[in-house]
Amino acid sequence: MKLYNANLSPNALRVRAVVNELGIALEVIDVDLRSGGNRTPEFLALNPNGKVPVLVDGDFVLWESRAINAYLAKMKPEAGLYPADARKQGVIDQWSYWHAVHFGPAIQRLVFERVLKARFGRGEPDPKVVESSLSEVAQLMPVLDASLAGKDWITGALSLADFAVGSTLVYASPAEVSLADAPNVAAWVKRLEARPSWQAATAPVLAFLSS
Repeated sequence: MKLYNANLSPNALRVRAVVNELGIALEVIDVDLRSGGNRTPEFLALNPNGKVPVLVDGDFVLWESRAINAYLAKMKPEAGLYPADARKQGVIDQWSYWHAVHFGPAIQRLVFERVLKARFGRGEPDPKVVESSLSEVAQLMPVLDASLAGKDWITGALSLADFAVGSTLVYASPAEVSLADAPNVAAWVKRLEARPSWQAATAPVLAFLSS
């Protein structure tokens, strides 16, 4: 198997973390997004959206990180990251989609405005985007915090939901997203950060942020 990856992408990060957690051996192919590596005819033949990650398993090609993670988790059902039980899958999907539609985009806009713009010479943060994104995060963070009350992991047991939701919070501190009023989220982040699979997946991001 091959994984087309970009180290700073939260979408690729969550797949790397799941690959590590499952102990799946594959070839990681880094795509240089800044030089247009995702717009070449060869890459667009794999993913016409021009985005990472992309998984290639023989003659099977799959894009969208959450779909890739579900596919990988089903290869190692004993790990329990995506149980066969329909209700358990439903709750995992609920949080994965909540992150995809609501929480993730709000955090990622803040990351772009407060972190990446300066790093890549894209100008000053847009105060209106920052204000609206902070307002969204302020509404959404308590939802996540309440869900984690009395639990180590979002759905009770470690699952794909934790890797999905955690992927954008790697940038929380430099993007000035406070967890001070979300103690359950802060404790959960520490548990995630203690996992070797997460440490290996986030190492390139942390190296970038500290450079």
